[in-house]
Amino acid sequence: MKLEFLLTLDAILRKGTFAAAAEEVGLTTSAVSLQVKRLEDYLGQPLFDRSTRTAKPNALARDLAAAMRGALQAMEAARTRQTPVVSGRLVIGTIRTVQATALPHALSEIAVRHPQLSVRAVQGNSAELLTRLKAGGLDAAVLIRPSAGGSTRLHWVDLERQPFVLVAPPEATGTTAADLLARHPWIQYDTSLTGGRFAASYLRRHAPRKSATFELGSIEAIVTMVSAGLGVSIIPKVPLSSEPPPVLELGLGRQAPARQISFVCRAADRENRRIVAIADAFERAYA
Repeated sequence: MKLEFLLTLDAILRKGTFAAAAEEVGLTTSAVSLQVKRLEDYLGQPLFDRSTRTAKPNALARDLAAAMRGALQAMEAARTRQTPVVSGRLVIGTIRTVQATALPHALSEIAVRHPQLSVRAVQGNSAELLTRLKAGGLDAAVLIRPSAGGSTRLHWVDLERQPFVLVAPPEATGTTAADLLARHPWIQYDTSLTGGRFAASYLRRHAPRKSATFELGSIEAIVTMVSAGLGVSIIPKVPLSSEPPPVLELGLGRQAPARQISFVCRAADRENRRIVAIADAFERAYA
């Protein structure tokens, strides 16, 4: 038994005749009659009195239609309901690596799904972005979640966990992190950044006497310098925006530091349609 049979029965009772119901549901009168016959076969009972020239619905038909009408109307409303338009302007902050990788994909999702939503993207480090978000200067941000979990007055959506790896020149011959750190100069990921502090903490535990020859805030620049043979570094494993130069990449094992990339907004805004739209776009970008 198909749902369309119940829709047809409801149309017959509302319109009064098979012919009028056929016009409403877009079928021929004979097709409507066939649907009624199949419904009657399914129920094992007649729904119409056919002793007169015009078939009349019996009590079973009226009771069945009345019982189903509310559900049918709800289903039709759900079928035709349109998603509310998301419009207006939103300001999102991202850290540098997110702006170069996931942000373009997220904005592509917004352009397709919510073309009336305007997005301004600004760049900063995680601490700066959190401060601006709390002060109302940003609507949301994608950044490195604090290791303590972050303020409970904010709403957090974890997007991707990124472990740190050691990168060395492609011709390097060491087989362990300790070997490579001993043989090559150290290129420090900027310690003013959360990720840089993670890398520096690892270095202090495993090579406390090692000091930095260079310090940079750009992962892309660090990879380029390492590839050129200028040293080794520890950086988060992220997809770079272009084809990176060749480097030797070494995992740091179970105790490797990692950073959590998260979407964050003020807790009071978590149900805002614009916030929901941009959060969904970033989740799709990372998926």
